[in-house]
Amino acid sequence: MNEKHLKKVSPQHSKNIVSSDICCPDCSATSEYLYFNDGKKRKQIKCKVCSALFQLNPRNHIKTKFYCPHCSHPLFLWKQRKDVFIYKCDHDKCSLLLTNKARLNPAEKILAKFKSSQFKLRYQFREYLFTKEQLAHSAPTANAASIFNIRHSLHTLCLILTFHISLGISARKTAYILRNVFSIHASYQTVLNYSISASHLCHKFNFTNKGAVDSTQAGDETYIKINGRHNFVFFFLSAVKRSITAYHIDSSRDTLPATIAMTEATRTAKLKQPFTFITDGNPAYAAGIHFLNQSNPDNLIEHHKVIGLQNLDQESETYRAFKQLIERLNRTYKFHVKQANGFKSTLGAIALTTLFVTHYNFLRPHSALRYSVPIPLKELTSIPTIQGKWAKLLNMSLALA
Repeated sequence: MNEKHLKKVSPQHSKNIVSSDICCPDCSATSEYLYFNDGKKRKQIKCKVCSALFQLNPRNHIKTKFYCPHCSHPLFLWKQRKDVFIYKCDHDKCSLLLTNKARLNPAEKILAKFKSSQFKLRYQFREYLFTKEQLAHSAPTANAASIFNIRHSLHTLCLILTFHISLGISARKTAYILRNVFSIHASYQTVLNYSISASHLCHKFNFTNKGAVDSTQAGDETYIKINGRHNFVFFFLSAVKRSITAYHIDSSRDTLPATIAMTEATRTAKLKQPFTFITDGNPAYAAGIHFLNQSNPDNLIEHHKVIGLQNLDQESETYRAFKQLIERLNRTYKFHVKQANGFKSTLGAIALTTLFVTHYNFLRPHSALRYSVPIPLKELTSIPTIQGKWAKLLNMSLALA
């Protein structure tokens, strides 16, 4: 009888060497015959002798904090993210798992054998690492009183907001126009400083006059650069009124900033108003909606995802039009911030975004609304010029300060 000699494992990288104190739990093979079977994760080990699979850190059910409500089986920690821990039930006889498997059609059952990750069949529980008190929307930190200390008149300030914000002209070109067209001597830094001072008032004005919101809203995040690094602006847009309901800036696309934006998008809603959010496939939105639904189980938010650029599933085809609305808003926003060529500070990014939302909601005519503004104000209807409307809007904001 010819016996085949089994060679020892010889990994090419030192990080892939299994520790010498680990042995196979089935055949007691030493670490020389063990290797990592899950790539860079290095959590699953396979034995070359008996082909057994086992975990480097086995699931500890004794110290678990949560149990499955369907089968009372302990949950194990499945994923760790910055803002949320996800626990999962691994009991193969869980009633929820058996029910979900029975609902699969024959083609899905075959797919589930090879790609089980495509289906959410097991019970999952999310433990959030933040509270409702931490859901603070980004806001300018400038002092509202600083607007009284400007050297120029209110008319000059409104001209700056007209050119720099409404028309999307850079700060340097705005200063050039003021100097060579209106004989007003103001540097580009003055333009930026005045914009920051006005943004503090406009932020309160945006929140106070947002009014009722639509039940169907589209959300997305677009990136900007602050000090050469990517930051993200989370927008939510009413599908009918076309008004911006939330505009939060954060350095990440995680669950917390997405939840902050969705909380603000529903802040002025009517009692028990139903909501449907349409977003892309970013898992932060699904996790954030799960957090909001946990806080308000009597009025659950419905969520639909539009994946990719092509309609490869029925849900994407049905809600593609709403996703296109928010993408069009992103392009409009990018037109207004492109002239900044990035930001040197987070305050500058928040200030320009705040003033853009003020312009978009209260001053900018929209073709889909028969060239009316998303949030019309009777105080502004009789004023013919943009700078005049900015002046009236700032006076109304001062009353709120």
